[in-house]
Amino acid sequence: MIHYYPFYEKQYLGRDYSFISIRLVMAIFCFLAYYWTENKDKNGDLLLLVGCGILAVSVLMLFLLHYRTIVNNKAILIDGLWTTRLVKIDLNSIVKVERGEYSKYFLNNPVYNLHRNGSIKFYAGGKDAIRLTDRDGLIYVIGTQRPAELYQAIMEEMKK
Repeated sequence: MIHYYPFYEKQYLGRDYSFISIRLVMAIFCFLAYYWTENKDKNGDLLLLVGCGILAVSVLMLFLLHYRTIVNNKAILIDGLWTTRLVKIDLNSIVKVERGEYSKYFLNNPVYNLHRNGSIKFYAGGKDAIRLTDRDGLIYVIGTQRPAELYQAIMEEMKK
């Protein structure tokens, strides 16, 4: 059975370009240090093993789902990894919707349901986010790769 949602997006943990490049630079450093090691006994083998381990973990993280965002039935459903709880944001209680940047920083750690300073944040990668403010003044910051589509879906669901 195929479900149609006004908006459906999957955010993966290892697909943020800045962290991919950091992991690749670390792996290249390990391989270069292995190449330049004079006696390739334990130290050289360790560098080779660490470099291959970094590459293997990086490839696995590309397919590791961090969270999915679904807009459906006047609600936003955010479902995360294994043991995380489903977060349901009722659009009837939302008073303001804004598009903008997730953060002013260049590097941002992936977060799921992070409560800090009166806001709840969801982020996996990218620079864009949607900010929702509810009646109580709580701000939801949802990072997305497709901000225009998410904004449009939220506005259409709020009009229903």
